[in-house]
Amino acid sequence: MAARKDAIKKSRAVLGGLAGEQVAPFLPGFPCNPADARFVGKPVDFVAFPGAADGGEVKEVLLIEVKSGEASLSKREREIKACVQEGRLRFVEYRLP
Repeated sequence: MAARKDAIKKSRAVLGGLAGEQVAPFLPGFPCNPADARFVGKPVDFVAFPGAADGGEVKEVLLIEVKSGEASLSKREREIKACVQEGRLRFVEYRLP
């Protein structure tokens, strides 16, 4: 019985987190204009280009991970964060053959 209650609690937390990811750009404190953000989902929730929606200059690119409650970054999310912090980020142009 306790295991079932725990499973239900975890399921609700996951569903709440998924819903939160979708509405996050429209909540107070989101780090950019919602029109500048593109939902990716995995391994980060959003990639944003502040200034793009207004036709302005894009001066930075944001990788945004949405968390709720006591949730922490996953191992993969921490790896991505470290890559960005250490400057291990590239822009790649791929041309179709």
